Amino acid sequence: MELSQIQIDKIKHLKDVDSASAYLFTQIEKTPLLEKAYHYAIEAHKTQVRKSGEPYIVHPILVASIVASITNDSSMAIAALLHDVVEDTPTTIEEIETIFDKDVAHLVQGLTKIDKIRDAELIPSSSNERLVVSALSFRKMLLASIQDVRVLVVKLCDRLHNMLTLDALQEHKQQRIAEETLVVYAPIAHRLGISFLKNILEDLSFSYLFKEEKHHIDNYLDTNYHAIEMRLNEFKESISKLLLSHGFCEDDVEILSRVKHKYSIYLKMQRKGVSIDEVLDLLAVRILAKDAVKCYNILGLIHLHFQPLSSRFKDYIAVAKDNGYQTLHTTVFHKSAIFEVQIRTFEMHKTAELGVAAHWKYKSGGNNIKLDWLDNLQYQNESVEDFYELIKNDLYSEDIAVFSPSGDPFTLPRGAVALDFAYAVHSEIGNKAEGVLINKTKVSLLTEVKNGDIVKIITSEKLQTRCSWIDAVKTSRAQTNMRLNCNARLREIDSKITLNIVATAMGLNHSRVKEWFEKKNQEINVNIPSDIDHFRKVIAEYKIAISKNSRFRRFLGTHKFKLKSNIISGVEIFSTSSVHNVIFDYCCHPKTGDQIMGFLDKSKVHVHHKMCKSAAKDLDAKKPMVFVRWERKNVYNYKLIGSLHNEKGALAKFLTYLARMEIDISSIELGKDNDEYTKYCELEFASKEENLMTLSAKIDKKIKVIHLIRTDDAYK
Repeated sequence: MELSQIQIDKIKHLKDVDSASAYLFTQIEKTPLLEKAYHYAIEAHKTQVRKSGEPYIVHPILVASIVASITNDSSMAIAALLHDVVEDTPTTIEEIETIFDKDVAHLVQGLTKIDKIRDAELIPSSSNERLVVSALSFRKMLLASIQDVRVLVVKLCDRLHNMLTLDALQEHKQQRIAEETLVVYAPIAHRLGISFLKNILEDLSFSYLFKEEKHHIDNYLDTNYHAIEMRLNEFKESISKLLLSHGFCEDDVEILSRVKHKYSIYLKMQRKGVSIDEVLDLLAVRILAKDAVKCYNILGLIHLHFQPLSSRFKDYIAVAKDNGYQTLHTTVFHKSAIFEVQIRTFEMHKTAELGVAAHWKYKSGGNNIKLDWLDNLQYQNESVEDFYELIKNDLYSEDIAVFSPSGDPFTLPRGAVALDFAYAVHSEIGNKAEGVLINKTKVSLLTEVKNGDIVKIITSEKLQTRCSWIDAVKTSRAQTNMRLNCNARLREIDSKITLNIVATAMGLNHSRVKEWFEKKNQEINVNIPSDIDHFRKVIAEYKIAISKNSRFRRFLGTHKFKLKSNIISGVEIFSTSSVHNVIFDYCCHPKTGDQIMGFLDKSKVHVHHKMCKSAAKDLDAKKPMVFVRWERKNVYNYKLIGSLHNEKGALAKFLTYLARMEIDISSIELGKDNDEYTKYCELEFASKEENLMTLSAKIDKKIKVIHLIRTDDAYK
């Protein structure tokens, strides 16, 4: 079905044209058009060699072999043979179409387009810049612009062969290509449901990017090889006997076993903070049956005869994943060992291993592979950061299934809240959600939903703007929509603030200022409430404009319109009149860093959060306003983990010491006792000290510093 490890190893060691060609024609029937493409590619690349010294044509021949082995599609194999011809030789797409056919030309053009996008989006290998952001952008461009999914499948096979021959390149190029594979191509294989290809690409990348960790996992698996094999074989034998004794024939089922692939083991160790011994699903068996009912029968027998871990059972047959994946997952104990058991039909196995490629591989088999999930492949409206968050959830979070009251299933990442569900149903539902019933109980929209929950969203007539909730939702769809709503609301508020602060500073009627903006044929500038230089510039422009009118010259003589800066209670105020006091109104309690606005009342300024509902009335009433912003201090945010002596008053003494250093603590947590004498302490704080080493040395005088980082330093 998919490429076996033996085939992968064979492809890796094919270095000459004759052996590569012989292998190609064992994978696909030699049609006249395929043979024509084969000879055409040999002629086009006859003068080219790879970095390893082997003839270049070996690469497209082996890419075509990989494509043929997983798709049986002649057009895709021909496109693989020709995929570098347009890029590397004088041949044009038009010539490809004339010599072969329109479908082949279409695929080759798509593959050439990927190379052009890569050149435009991806930081070159000679650069020292981090690759990950540009690689995410490149991936987004691919998913948004490649209309024919066959192109992506051929490109994945191309990348697989490149990764198999990566040892011929210099180390820095190996690193770049491996990172690009891990960030771009493995996730695309995942989205296309081609799990075996995703696993191979991840493991190959892993071997170049995390050599030490890979060596550690290899060493464990090699050292424990016989014990692992013995456990797997013994468990397989137990299952086989169980099924045969309950009426299953040998031909009805197939039992496969495997050890979790290496990059997946590494991720699990990182996410859970566990050693390889503690990875629960390290050992797994897969049982293939003829139909779905038999899958459930087998599951029942497994649960009756082996102790299951109920929290790790998932039914992806009744509720399939978005990419068509269907399997029963369970985890059971057997003789003090833990095994993951996957149960699926033979048809489901084709889709699970080959994903979208199964559509071409088995198109003559009357299968029922569905491709409507491919509509969800593209994410065209998200920023790179949002896209990364979504892909991160897709790849590294366990999915849960949540249901609408009518029984429609929705797949969400674990940790999602009710508001995520609302946005999963429809953006409009999320935007207008004001309440929720989970399993008929009224709860908060920020309540985490659990696997199998029935969720009913209560909506209002009006759009609900919830800017402070953006970090509380888990899906990028929810975050993107909420951010759009907040930005629109903030623009509306800022346009009102602009008119109010300009009118107050100039001592003019609100409507006159609005009329002036309209005469200038420009929108009321929403940057003014946050950009003091722009505010000054607008006042200067307005001053020039009204000075041309003789009625205002005398007015200008008595009003200098000079903005004076004043700092009170951590707030900087720019006003043409004197301000002696700042009041933080109780209605919204703005915190340092929040977006704020200030209302002038004689010589006092009342500071509110921009989203304050109470202040919105004053804003609409056009009450006098001034430009306000938080005082600009050079402070740096840190996170500290240290160990305290476990003695009375140790923490109090340490906190007093930090207070003398003018350190502002934002959170503190004491860990469990490490031993009789010490305990761990974790703090987040702000300090004016920029130098990490200097700060660490000062703190180390009172507490043993285990870990100290700047949280506002992106590279840390």
